[in-house]
Amino acid sequence: MPNSPILHLQHQQHLLRMEYEYEKDEFRRQTETMGVARKVKRGLCWYPVTLGRSYYNSLNQLVVEVTRTEDLDIEHNFEYGRPVCFFRQAADGSLNYYNFQGTVSYADDVRMVVVMPGAGAILEIQNAERLGVQLYFDETSYRTMFEALEDVLRAKGNRLAELRDILLGNLKPGFRPLYPVRFPWLNTAQESAVNRVLCARDVTIVHGPPGTGKTTTLVEAIYETLHREPQVLVCAQSNTAVDWISEKLVDRGLSVLRIGNPTRVNDKMLGFTYERRFESHPSYPELWSIRKELRSLKGLGRRGSYSERESLRSRMSRLRDRATALEVQINADLLDSAHVIASTLVSSNHRLLSGHRFGTLFIDEAAQALEAACWIAMRKADRVILAGDHQQLPPTVKCYEAQKEGLGCTLMETIADNKPEAVTLLTTQYRMNEDIMRFSSEWFYDGQLKASPEVRNRSILDWDSPVSWIDTSGMEFKEEFVGESFGRINRQEADLLLDELQKYIARIGGERILEERIDFGIISPYKAQVQYLRGKIKSSASLRPYRPLLTVNTVDGFQGQERDVIFISLVRANEDGQIGFLSDLRRMNVAMTRARMKLVILGEASTLARHAFYQKLLAFIHALHSDAN
Repeated sequence: MPNSPILHLQHQQHLLRMEYEYEKDEFRRQTETMGVARKVKRGLCWYPVTLGRSYYNSLNQLVVEVTRTEDLDIEHNFEYGRPVCFFRQAADGSLNYYNFQGTVSYADDVRMVVVMPGAGAILEIQNAERLGVQLYFDETSYRTMFEALEDVLRAKGNRLAELRDILLGNLKPGFRPLYPVRFPWLNTAQESAVNRVLCARDVTIVHGPPGTGKTTTLVEAIYETLHREPQVLVCAQSNTAVDWISEKLVDRGLSVLRIGNPTRVNDKMLGFTYERRFESHPSYPELWSIRKELRSLKGLGRRGSYSERESLRSRMSRLRDRATALEVQINADLLDSAHVIASTLVSSNHRLLSGHRFGTLFIDEAAQALEAACWIAMRKADRVILAGDHQQLPPTVKCYEAQKEGLGCTLMETIADNKPEAVTLLTTQYRMNEDIMRFSSEWFYDGQLKASPEVRNRSILDWDSPVSWIDTSGMEFKEEFVGESFGRINRQEADLLLDELQKYIARIGGERILEERIDFGIISPYKAQVQYLRGKIKSSASLRPYRPLLTVNTVDGFQGQERDVIFISLVRANEDGQIGFLSDLRRMNVAMTRARMKLVILGEASTLARHAFYQKLLAFIHALHSDAN
C-alpha cells in the first residue's frame, strides 16, 4: 500500500497484534502442556540447573549465575535481553513456576547470567531442588514495536513524518549531488553502493546477494559516513548479526560501543560492550564504592533515634545524588567517545540512547527484520541505510494468518519494490564456483550475478561436477512427522547422505582434508533431521577425525556462513507432492549458496519436481552433467 502510509502502518499494527496474540497463546500452551524434555530439546529450557554466585554487576543490577548440567550439546535460544522464568519440578513431574521474571544478561553453551528483580527472588530459588529455567514470553519487544508504530502514525511536521511519507508514500527519496569518491579496493558495484550511501538524503538500499561482499561494502560506507558525521547508529535484527558487523568495524579501527552482550564471547568482542566499557571508566571505582556504601546503609534505615535516622537519610540522599551524577557522566563520556553505537533494533530503545539523535542509521540484515522493529531505531535518525537481501531468509513469523496477510513482507522489500531508484545491487560474488552460483542468479537475481575470476572455476577435485542431485525416487524412503516445531525426518535419506559424504571424503583423501582444512556443511530445513544427522556423526568412528570440520545445522543456522562442500537433505518424500515450507524458496537460496566448491542435494525428485522451482533446478543440474560429459 504505497499510497497511504497511515493505512499501511495501521495494517502493520493489526498484523503485529495477531502475531502477539498467537505467540502469547502458544507460550501459554507450551507452559501448560509441554513436558520438560521436549522444551529442553527445542532449546526453550535448561533443566536441571545449579545456581552459582549472585552479585551486583557493573550496571548495579542484581544477577545470578545459572549453569546447566545435562544435555549440553543441545543448542538453546537463550541470549542477551530475553526474559526467563524459573520453575521447580515436583515429584509427580508437574512444574511449579515462580512468580517473577528475570532477563538474560549473558549466555554461552553451559552458563548464563540472569538479571533478577530483587534479593527476595534469589532467596526463593536458592535452595530449590530440581530447578529449571525457561524462556518467558517476550512482552517487552512487542510493547516496544507497538510504541514505535504508534509514534510513526502520530508523527506530524517532523523528520519522522517526512521519512514515513517518503518510505511508504509517493514522495521520492532525495539524493544530493556529490563528486564520486574512488575506492580502488572495491569493485564497481560496491563503489557505486558506497557513493549512493554518501549522497542519500533519506534512504538507500545495499542489496547484497550471497558472497557479494555486502559486509565489506557496508563497513566502507560506515567508515566514509564517519568522515562527514561524528557518530552513527548501526543495528540488526539479531545479536549475532550485530556482533558480526561490530567486529568488522573494530577491525577497521573504529570505536564501537555495543549495547547488549555478544553471543560469541571472546575478549575482543566483550571489550567493546557497554557493560565492560562502563566498568573500565576512571570514575567507576568511586561509583562502585558509593553503591556499596548505599547498600550497607540501607539495612540501618530503621535503627537509632529520630535525629540519627534523619542524618542517615540525608547522607544516603547525598550519596544517591553523587552516584547519579557519576553515572550520567560515565554514560555521556561513553556515548561521546564512540564512533559507532551498535545494538539490535529492539535494544536501540535502551535508556542510554534516550533523547539521542543520529544523522544516519544503518540496518544490516534488514530483510530479516519485521517492519515495526525497524521503526524502533528509525525514530532516532535523520536518514536510513538498509543492507541485506530479501531473496534470503525472511523474518520469523509464527502466526500463519499474519504471514499470509503480509507481516513477513519487510520494510526493505516494500522500499525495493516501490522505490527502485534507492537500490544498488552488488553483482560480483567471491564465494562460489560459477556453476553453483548460476541457478540462484537466474532464478532470484535476473541473471545479474557474475563470479569473480578467482572463484569462477574453483573446485576440490579435477573433473568433478560442482553440483549434483542424488535422486532418491524409487528407493522407497519415507518422511515421518515428529511434532510441530521439529517437523519431519527421513532417516534413510540421512543415512544415504552420510554414505555419500564418506565416499566423497575418500575421493578427496583424508590426509588432504585434514592438512588443507577442507570444511563441510550438512544442511536440512528440518530440525529433527539435523538432530538425527548430528547423532549419527557423533557415533561414527570413521567420521571422528573430521568432526571439527563438519557442521550440521538448519538453513537458519547457516545464514551468513560458507563451507567448501555442502550437502543438503531435503527430507520430503510422499505421494501427494507435499513439500511444506520447502516452498519458501528463499530458504533454498540460502542453503544452495553456502557452498564454495561442491554442492550435493539429496531429495526425492518425484515429490519435489511437481514444484516449478525444483523442476527447473533438476533440469539445470541434468544439463550441467550432460555438458560435462
